[in-house]
Amino acid sequence: QVQLVESGGGLVQPGGSLRLSCAASGRIYSIVAMGWYRQPPGKQRELVATITARRTTAYADSVKGRFTISRDNAKNMVYLQMNSLNPEDTAVYYCNANITGGPPIRTNNYWGQGTQVTVSS
Repeated sequence: QVQLVESGGGLVQPGGSLRLSCAASGRIYSIVAMGWYRQPPGKQRELVATITARRTTAYADSVKGRFTISRDNAKNMVYLQMNSLNPEDTAVYYCNANITGGPPIRTNNYWGQGTQVTVSS
């Protein structure tokens, strides 16, 4: 059973920083793409950032220049460094990954349980 577990959320003042972590565990052969999504209160889930196995990254326009996604392939982890946070960044943040695991060997898409980030003074 493959699982994704996020950590690092919390309450931060505007202009502050947080670092989210996501650990993948279970019978994992390889992890292709990993990413972070978020769901603000009363809104739909949206893409924040993605990173491939070769560390090619992509970001939503709203977070470019403020957020940085990275991964540690040896530890099966992905991180999201968030700087210059503002109240519009308040959301539940979810880790997502395409993971090849098994047996039987197959590639599935997995979600973490989410971690709350609240930006408020």
